[in-house]
Amino acid sequence: MTSKIENGENIKSCIILCGGKSSRMGQDKGSMIIQDKPMIKHILSTLNHHINEAVIVLNDQTRIAKYSEFIDSKDYSFKLFFIEDEIKDKGPLPGIMTGLGKITSEYALVLPCDSPYVSAEYITAIFKEIDENYQAIVPFHDPDNKIKTSEPLHSVYNRNIIPEIEGLIDGDVLHIKGLIEKIDTKFVLIDNKKIEKKEFRNLNRPEDI
Repeated sequence: MTSKIENGENIKSCIILCGGKSSRMGQDKGSMIIQDKPMIKHILSTLNHHINEAVIVLNDQTRIAKYSEFIDSKDYSFKLFFIEDEIKDKGPLPGIMTGLGKITSEYALVLPCDSPYVSAEYITAIFKEIDENYQAIVPFHDPDNKIKTSEPLHSVYNRNIIPEIEGLIDGDVLHIKGLIEKIDTKFVLIDNKKIEKKEFRNLNRPEDI
């Protein structure tokens, strides 16, 4: 069940993770120019008219200022927030926790900033899978090994998992698949019908471009 806004529509939230070091790419990935515009703007354009709010999690105020220069909230149909990651250099788990603490809905779709090929069809499909009996909606490739072949950085999470993430971080368990093993997770098969494999292509290295 998603939260309601005043006019009765469901709130749909998205958290975009941009707090990584981009060490393999050699430069900040979200601001890299891909097909004539920064990579993150491909994602924001796809989200347009499909969500109500987006939270962009960045690793410091310098990067927040940089992104604020080339991203104009007026270009999008949804509310847009830039926030600083609460815990630095610990991978995506703190970024998810930080983003979940900002959203006004119960659930948020989490996306990495280096996946410019995510489609509107995927966004629609994964939001339709939300089930109030589960804390996460996670796509996976192989039915014989759901956890190992899952895509936890293209998944939906309930904000009530914040204490679980805090516990994992306190125990120095930083692998995101440790989270989806711990919470109530609904796995959705990537079947190239409802959800296609191409949605999960990301750009980690210069040769990926």
